[in-house]
Amino acid sequence: MSSRLPQEAVASDSEEQAIAAYLQQHHDFFERHPQLLTRMRLHHPRNSATISLIERQVEVLREKHVTQEQQLSEFIRVARANDELAGRIHQFTRRLLRTQTAAAALKEVDASLRDEFGSQYAVLLVAGGVSAEPAPQLLRTVAIEDPIWRSFDTLFASGKPRCGQIRDIQRDFLFGAEAGSIASVALVPLTAMTPTGLLALGSTDRERFHPGMSTEFLSRMGELIADAVSRI
Repeated sequence: MSSRLPQEAVASDSEEQAIAAYLQQHHDFFERHPQLLTRMRLHHPRNSATISLIERQVEVLREKHVTQEQQLSEFIRVARANDELAGRIHQFTRRLLRTQTAAAALKEVDASLRDEFGSQYAVLLVAGGVSAEPAPQLLRTVAIEDPIWRSFDTLFASGKPRCGQIRDIQRDFLFGAEAGSIASVALVPLTAMTPTGLLALGSTDRERFHPGMSTEFLSRMGELIADAVSRI
């Protein structure tokens, strides 16, 4: 009695591993058996049709090309954004260098934050006060023993900016009557100042300042502000 193999034999896992290992070790297998390439059929990645191995390779290369183009476009976008931001920081630095008094420096900070960086809400809090008469709109002094001011001690200890959401009581403390309009906040500790200061930026856009964003430019801005106010 004769036996017939089924039209489509299903290989076991061990057999598949053996086949894969053999092909990896014999890269010229299909060169020696080119007729197999024309008979191999694969499922199309986006529909139920079948395509040849060569067509699938072309599809893989096309998808890889599209992915690389998207990555390149993203790199270019980020590079342009960073270049624009670097230019703004440069202009910000020049504006501060031209000032001669604390009041003038703080007014330049206020104007630059609103005009060049598009900050909808900005406030600079200083514990105990700073010599800057007449006081610019940006500046507000707080008592160093204020319990809400002390709630930022962890931020001051880290010395790093923080973005995202804050407690309602903190938002009210920072922005007063405008607090209800603010959906996201950036906090920049100015630990290099004496006394310590805190720059708070607010936005009506919940995604404008979020925990995943880079804070490097905020750190640099904070250092520039602290140096400009402290040196005068």
